[in-house]
Amino acid sequence: MKATWEKIDKNIVAIDVEVESEKVDAAIDQAFKKVVQKVNVPGFRKGKVPRAMFEKRFGVESLYQDAIDIILPEAYSEALQETSVKPVDRPEIDVEQFGKGQAFKFKAKVTVKPEVKLGEYKGLEVPAGSSEVTDEEIGEELNRLQQRHAELAVVEEGAAENGDITVIDFDGYVDGEQFEGGQAERYSLELGSNSFIPGFEDQVVGMQTGDFKDVEVTFPESYHAENLAGKAAVFKVKLHEIKRKNLPALDDEFAKDVSEFDTLEEYKQDLSSKLKERKEKENEQARETAVIEKVAEGAEVEIPEAMINTEIDYLFRDFENRIRTQGLTMDLYYQFSGQDEAALREQMRSDAERRVRNNLVLEQVAKEEGIEVTEADVNEELENLAKQYSRTVEELRGIFAQNGSLDSLKDDLSLRKTLKFLIENSKVVTEVA
Repeated sequence: MKATWEKIDKNIVAIDVEVESEKVDAAIDQAFKKVVQKVNVPGFRKGKVPRAMFEKRFGVESLYQDAIDIILPEAYSEALQETSVKPVDRPEIDVEQFGKGQAFKFKAKVTVKPEVKLGEYKGLEVPAGSSEVTDEEIGEELNRLQQRHAELAVVEEGAAENGDITVIDFDGYVDGEQFEGGQAERYSLELGSNSFIPGFEDQVVGMQTGDFKDVEVTFPESYHAENLAGKAAVFKVKLHEIKRKNLPALDDEFAKDVSEFDTLEEYKQDLSSKLKERKEKENEQARETAVIEKVAEGAEVEIPEAMINTEIDYLFRDFENRIRTQGLTMDLYYQFSGQDEAALREQMRSDAERRVRNNLVLEQVAKEEGIEVTEADVNEELENLAKQYSRTVEELRGIFAQNGSLDSLKDDLSLRKTLKFLIENSKVVTEVA
């Protein structure tokens, strides 16, 4: 097989491929064995039609598409290896010649990573950050713990307040007609959570157990269901029950319940230590974010749309998985948020573009500084992962190899090493000018 390439646009490469006629004929033979199993010819059982009769009746050309499907993936993969071209999107294939006894010639147009021209990337100023922990921050952490360990008590008398959990029935109408998805019975809604259409929860505040109320709201213009977007709606609401959080007292008993300490003062000291450690990590992350953003700002790069779309796909799948872990579906999320998939993907676009740009810039820094991932780096990472997941290094290496993820692991390690290099060659200042 022969493969050559040429750059035909900024980020577009054309690969010309020629596959030997012997491989073409072998692919046609393989295609015949596949197709003949499905062909009905009078006087012959399926799969038993002689090759000569098949070609006389249907023509050898009837096998070409199946043969191309057989030979093309391997030929394209070999062409990428031979030319060292690394595409970032699916190829556009143009078959130029294919026939029995002939070489298979095709052209593959592919989008590749863009060239990156770096600006200054050493000696950049990054914020030092403060790891000081205030009494107010400790108080906020204690309050979160109180909320987490609060007991829910049914409110027998009185009106619903923000923070209460209400159990309601609701039935939604637009223009006097019920609409799909606008009904539920004994739904638990935390007031003030902003999980419903704007204005809905505010109107439930003040209701008492047993009350009925018409809640009037307007769907957002960007609501995912076009038949409801921007429409005024009336929800008939019945309040069955109000539950209110009773916060535990902040005392030594509370400290014993939520920690290994005997006194609240000891627990506060431990919280202070942990908050300081958390702040130090946050400061480190802030320095990393600052340095890569400054390097990216000074770089010149034109990002192909395909790379942005691929990153959006990754972000969308990650978001979808997180929604599932919360016990929700995407349809339910769309209903609550007033978005649809297209709007959510568009919202992710700027973040996707930033992530792609940052990675391209880090890769270029690594190239110019000769930063490489060694086998020792890979072994160290696998050892860390083995401890984290209680597996052996050999098991993890086998899993990565089987999934074809070893290269991705090396790419991630390279980016991390490069980011460390940038931090080590930056100036940490208390206030960035």
